[in-house]
Amino acid sequence: MSILQIALTKRWLGYLAVTVVFAVICSLLGVWQWNRREEAVAAIERIENNYDATPRSLDEALPDRDSFRTDTEWQPVAVSGEYLLEEQLLVRARPRSGQPGFDVIVPLRLDDGGLVVVNRGWLPVGSAQDSPDVVPAAPTGRVDVVGRIRPSEPTIAGRGAPEGQIATIHLPTIAESLGDDVVEGAYLQLAEESPAPATSPRPAVRPEINEGPHLSYTFQWYVFALLGFIGFGWAIRQERRVLRAAETGEPVPPPKRRRAGPTDDEEEDALLDAVTR
Repeated sequence: MSILQIALTKRWLGYLAVTVVFAVICSLLGVWQWNRREEAVAAIERIENNYDATPRSLDEALPDRDSFRTDTEWQPVAVSGEYLLEEQLLVRARPRSGQPGFDVIVPLRLDDGGLVVVNRGWLPVGSAQDSPDVVPAAPTGRVDVVGRIRPSEPTIAGRGAPEGQIATIHLPTIAESLGDDVVEGAYLQLAEESPAPATSPRPAVRPEINEGPHLSYTFQWYVFALLGFIGFGWAIRQERRVLRAAETGEPVPPPKRRRAGPTDDEEEDALLDAVTR
């Protein structure tokens, strides 16, 4: 019975179908990892192109204040206005270097009357664990701010926050609470402000340039798909060996094993060398 005849039997067609499904799943996971890598590479390009760029005006960087433009992420923006100190909020669950903490956000009233949310930095949890020990106040009066554009964050189902705190920087929700002309397309991650206060939250850390292991994972998934077919081929060859042995009445020959140590001839030569020395 040939390998092809064995493969066309009902049982082995079922095994082949399973192998094909396995290979398709592995291939789809490989494509997914490749897309993840492309997203990571694009994010790195935005950091490299925008992070240290010359500050632009808000209207130039964000023409539609209610829509985020991915290509402007991390672009520095220069704005002026007054902080609404009474509207300050703490953003929960913001770990840094393994330490839990909070981000401090304050709306800034712009000269044109609009409001832009500014993330002024990070503070570690305090002794009470549910808030920082001290929250440095934002400057009063008119202030010039340079901040980097960041997108609004999604909400997290089931995660709440006490009064004066929020779970994520979800700009539509913040806009509802402020009830004013809030920029919903992006918020600003503070880079500098003038006049500078005596104390401030810790500044944001420059984002890490790392595309992650997605490329290697991509290749791994494709290798797994290939190994599925290799395993199928090996199994069907083993089946053929068993069937042939049954037809001839001979025992199934054991698989060939590579000898790990020296051969008998090599051992004999070594023994003779030792005797003649």
